[in-house]
Parts: sequence; C-alpha cells; structure tokens
Amino acid sequence: MSKYVSLDKRSKKAQKEYHSKQRRTWGEINPVTRSVPSGKAYNRKKEKERISKEFRDGFGADSFLLAV
Repeated sequence: MSKYVSLDKRSKKAQKEYHSKQRRTWGEINPVTRSVPSGKAYNRKKEKERISKEFRDGFGADSFLLAV
C-alpha cells in the first residue's frame, strides 16, 4: 500500500496528472454558445449598425424637407 502524499506536496507533473483525471467533458454541450450577453455592456457592432442606419436615413433629411 502506497503512502498518501498531499496534493500541494506533489510534483507539478503529478499534480497535473491528478487534475487531468478529475476533469470531465461537456459532451455535446458547448458552454460558450450558451452565454447571454449583458444588456449593459457596450456593443461596437450594435453602435455601428445604428450609425449606418442613420446614414441610410439621411439623418432625418426627409422630415426636414417635409417641414419646409
């Protein structure tokens, strides 16, 4: 029977081997695709889409012409 050696006293190689045995796989689930983006976070893509939409609309030029 081998003597137990605590994890913090083992070599880096032995620690790595121990931790690799403890890991499990996610299987078919991909945890990255399941994350929901925060609504408060700044989104460059959303901002660029808003600006391009304003350029397409002409910055409200249609409403300016109707008012005159």
